[in-house]
Amino acid sequence: MLSQQMRNTYTQNTTLTSTPNQLLLMLYDGAIRFCKLGIEGIESNNYELANTNLCKAQAIIYEFISSLDMKQPVSKDLLVMYEYIIHLLVQGNVKKDLILITEALGYIEELRETWAEASRLAGSMKPSNHYV
Repeated sequence: MLSQQMRNTYTQNTTLTSTPNQLLLMLYDGAIRFCKLGIEGIESNNYELANTNLCKAQAIIYEFISSLDMKQPVSKDLLVMYEYIIHLLVQGNVKKDLILITEALGYIEELRETWAEASRLAGSMKPSNHYV
């Protein structure tokens, strides 16, 4: 088992050497993990665990909102989606409602897969240095 210091060093190195697309996917993975931990907290009546992790998921979504370039048409749609996810997480946390949190988790997972696919497609469309 790795020590906390080793984990922190690994995380820092991974973050510093990742592409913007990889960082985005890492944030989505974090939001997904925190939602699942929030669900586990509610299921086990550990509301402190639930609250802590659902707040972490919200913080990631707020970070996505703050990084939107509102000059891009897709940003307006993403803003609406992110705000709805925040609403679900907040209401789910306050009410300890697994249905709301699970709905938010589903949207986050879908967005993560969309970004992963877009990243794969963008990577496959890189110009070639080879001439025919």
